Amino acid sequence: MLTIARELVDKIVAHARADHPDEACGVVAGPAGSDRPERFIQMENAERSPTFYRFDSREQLKVWREMDDRDEVPVVIYHSHTATEAYPSRTDITYASEPDTHYVLVSTATDEPEFRSYRILGGVVTEEEVKIVEANG
Repeated sequence: MLTIARELVDKIVAHARADHPDEACGVVAGPAGSDRPERFIQMENAERSPTFYRFDSREQLKVWREMDDRDEVPVVIYHSHTATEAYPSRTDITYASEPDTHYVLVSTATDEPEFRSYRILGGVVTEEEVKIVEANG
């Protein structure tokens, strides 16, 4: 189960809406070993595409180094789908390389965004419950 603060959900959804019709992407970092998403990091979709996202390699290196320096890990990796439901595509599954990460998808295909979370391990997708709390902790 992903437990996440409403403030972070709102930031992820706002980023997805702002980048629509292109896919938005980013990370929510948290203390290593905690499974607590705490620090929202909006990233640039290097593809600038409505059907695909890719972190810019330089930006990703910078963000991952910063997380290392802060003893953080990517607790959530998120991106949006602009025309389809919030379910991982074959490409999403192929690129999922962080076994302990929650993969969040937001669909902006309808007026009411769909927010869902998955674990993706060895090509197997498992949807998980999302518990939205008013404050981290």
